[in-house]
Amino acid sequence: MRKLTALMVMTGALSMLAGCNEDKPAEEVVQTVEWYKAHNTERADVLAKCQSNPGELAITPNCVNASRAQSSTTWSATGGIKAPAPLKFERK
Repeated sequence: MRKLTALMVMTGALSMLAGCNEDKPAEEVVQTVEWYKAHNTERADVLAKCQSNPGELAITPNCVNASRAQSSTTWSATGGIKAPAPLKFERK
């Protein structure tokens, strides 16, 4: 009798857990920074979506990767950061 009760409890628990994932939205495919560099339109769409709800989306992988791709593209278009000339000290 105990085995039957335990089996029924476990079956009920598993059936409740099986339904937990149904309410969850499908996971978004995470793209890399290099992918966002190559796909300007998609990058702009993701950045617009991220800026419309920064509280929830700012730290998601796609928002971070799209933002990094945008920064990299912007800096490379302006020539990047120029290294300063080394300092020269002369002894007197």
